Amino acid sequence: MLPSRLTNCTTSRTRLPLAVLLILFPALLLAACDSGDAEAGSAPAGRMDTESPRSIVVLIGDGMGAAYFTAARLHKGELAMERMEVGGLMDQRSATSLVTGSAEASTALATGVRTYGGAIGVGMGCRDLMAADSAAMRADPAACDPLESVFDVAHRAGMSTGVVATSSVTHATPAGFGTKVPLRSWQAEIANQYMESPIQVVLGGGQGWFDGRSGTFDTDRLTPFCAAAEVDCLLTPEEFEAHQPSAERRLFGLFAEDGMPRFTEGRYPSLPQMTRTALDVLAGNPAGFILVVEGSQPDWLGHANAPFHEIAAESADFDDAVEVALDFQAEHPHVLVLVLSDHETGGLALLPDGDSLVAAYSSTGHTGEMVPLFAHGPGALAFGGIRDNDEIGRTLVEMVRRIEVAVR
Repeated sequence: MLPSRLTNCTTSRTRLPLAVLLILFPALLLAACDSGDAEAGSAPAGRMDTESPRSIVVLIGDGMGAAYFTAARLHKGELAMERMEVGGLMDQRSATSLVTGSAEASTALATGVRTYGGAIGVGMGCRDLMAADSAAMRADPAACDPLESVFDVAHRAGMSTGVVATSSVTHATPAGFGTKVPLRSWQAEIANQYMESPIQVVLGGGQGWFDGRSGTFDTDRLTPFCAAAEVDCLLTPEEFEAHQPSAERRLFGLFAEDGMPRFTEGRYPSLPQMTRTALDVLAGNPAGFILVVEGSQPDWLGHANAPFHEIAAESADFDDAVEVALDFQAEHPHVLVLVLSDHETGGLALLPDGDSLVAAYSSTGHTGEMVPLFAHGPGALAFGGIRDNDEIGRTLVEMVRRIEVAVR
């Protein structure tokens, strides 16, 4: 485990003023990729804007602003995402606030529509529907002004889908892609929708929201679901270790009652391991797939104003999952890999303390700053520069619509 401060962090590189770096950030990333050598893993230029992807991996570092990525790089020495071709910044605001929450941020990324705080896969009209008859919406949450998501389009195209998270899988970010409820707190309803949906892979925490220990329902819906012949349910690390992935079966791995342990607490399976397993299953569909991977817990550490070593280790674990996705992409060049954050948490700054760095915070909540964005593979150039979060969502939906048209 690293100490709570980083030592010997000075370099001999020329330092540019912060304002200049922010202006030049996307161009500097592109230039760095053009000059990268083969050993560093740089992909040849030219494909990223001339082809459309046939599969997409979206990796979301929840709460990770630029300082989190910096902490991960200082921890590892070099980030896997340095191999990526395109970079930029994303404006994270919602329809109702300059500072977004994970639910509405995920909804914007999944549907291309900005919405109100706490909404999961539903539009602004849901607020009026809830005010008029909340009981009816509780009985049928998906009827509350549902938005078409990139997963909805993928399922029509015969593609496979999956979500991976270190939180409960019913948390806001994974749920925004695969479910539709008026409020993110309706996690038992989200669990129901996962089981009723075509989503093939669900890996993370959250057993309690499926088996009745948590939330609205006091009945065990998980046991009969897992008894179905076409589903593999993994409920312990040992079952994960022994499992042989199958492209012919659904895979639900729920490894904690709610959120999984922190990386520094020995989380198993790790985010990279779950990412690798999800890819092994989804890659068996010749029609393609969409996988959403969330590094959930940098956000939690930001809310807790955690020390540097915890931020660095958790953020580095997210980059290790990015490495799994990029290695997969190197073997399957039709895959687009997108890495981004939904928002920044804590107002994290890495400040000097002698020859060390310490984590300093301006908040225990979310902040309104733009967040980093990286893309690699066919279609990557569509994500360069400065983009709004709903623009990212519309681009993803349009890419998958092109796949849908192609398979008709």
